[in-house]
Amino acid sequence: MKRHEGFTIIELIVVIAIIAVLAAVVLVNVTKYINKGKNASIEGNLASLVTRGTKYFEDANLGNGGYNNFCSDSSGGGPVSNALFAGNLGGTWTCRVSADNTKWCACSIIYDTGDGNNSFCVDSSGNKKLSSLGCAFRCILATAVCN
Repeated sequence: MKRHEGFTIIELIVVIAIIAVLAAVVLVNVTKYINKGKNASIEGNLASLVTRGTKYFEDANLGNGGYNNFCSDSSGGGPVSNALFAGNLGGTWTCRVSADNTKWCACSIIYDTGDGNNSFCVDSSGNKKLSSLGCAFRCILATAVCN
C-alpha cells in the first residue's frame, strides 16, 4: 500500500478556521484598545480646555469680552476646535457659550469601547463627564453647562 505525504483538505480547512477565529478575537481586542487610546486623547484635550478657558477669559490683551469667541474665532480655529483636532481627533463635537459670555461647555463624541458611553463633556466650572447621551443633549445653549 502506498502512503501519501501531506495534509488532507479537511486538515487544511480546520487549521485555516482556527487561524481565522484567533485573528478575529485579536482584531476586536486591538480595536477596543486603539479606541480607548483615542478617547484618552480626546478627554485629555478637552480637560485642558478648563485651564485654557480660564486664561482666555482673563486675558485682557485679547479683548474677548468673556468667552465670546472661545468656541471659534475669526480664523475658524479657537481653543476648542484646536484641542479636538490635535492629532486628527476631530469628529462630532459641540461647543456652546452662554448668552452673557460668562460660561462655556464643550462636548465630543468618543469612540465605542463597549461601555455604553458615547460622549465626553467639560465646562467652564470644571465639570468633566462621560455619558451615554449625545452631545446635543449635553451642552444646553442657555446654560452652557454639562448635563
